[in-house]
Amino acid sequence: MTDKQLLLSVRGLNAWYDESHILHGVDLDVRKGETVTLLGRNGMGKTTTLRAIMGILRKRTGEINFDGQDLMNRPLHHTARAGIGFVPEERGIFATLSVEENLMLPPVVSKSGMSVEEIYTLFPNLKERRDSQGTKLSGGEQQMLAMARMLRTGVKMLLLDEPTEGLAPVIVQRIGEVLQTLKERGMTILLVEQNFRFASKIADRFYIMDHGMVTEGFDVSDLPEKMGTLQDSLGV
Repeated sequence: MTDKQLLLSVRGLNAWYDESHILHGVDLDVRKGETVTLLGRNGMGKTTTLRAIMGILRKRTGEINFDGQDLMNRPLHHTARAGIGFVPEERGIFATLSVEENLMLPPVVSKSGMSVEEIYTLFPNLKERRDSQGTKLSGGEQQMLAMARMLRTGVKMLLLDEPTEGLAPVIVQRIGEVLQTLKERGMTILLVEQNFRFASKIADRFYIMDHGMVTEGFDVSDLPEKMGTLQDSLGV
């Protein structure tokens, strides 16, 4: 993957929740068009890493460079405008708004975003439910809507936090198909995922996190020889 353009570079990232020091010098890279997965047991700092990159956590030090822009000490809206879209685990669907109203809510950041019709082609479930309120959507439909909302804005990179958490196997498979389609279209994705089998089918590279640090990084081609390490780190 070294021939691809570096899109996101994180160096020496530290982050705190109040007085609790959570991230301890995280280093990671994501190249344009890659899907990179952060692996690790619960509480190891994976979600915190996404939140710190996005700027949701303001108490942070280190370097975050995205598409040639320094994102440290910049407000959250600047990061969003730079082209990073965050899909949190809780999804953030507005319960009283319809699917289409939720979809149209975030501002467009570039002209490269998908049209509503393209999104409905990618997520036919959402087209069927376009007039339904957020409260009436299943967990899988909420996840699809949260992703679709970001794709309409024209972001260059998606940060996905546990997109398959709590979803039925058939929906997990559908989410995987969508992510594979996005990869084919050149979307860059940084993924936090507990479901290793799911992640192993779509990721180009992996980072293992342990107690707020990246302890190892490797390509998908190295998976067979890394299974012992993964067994020790994750119990997979």
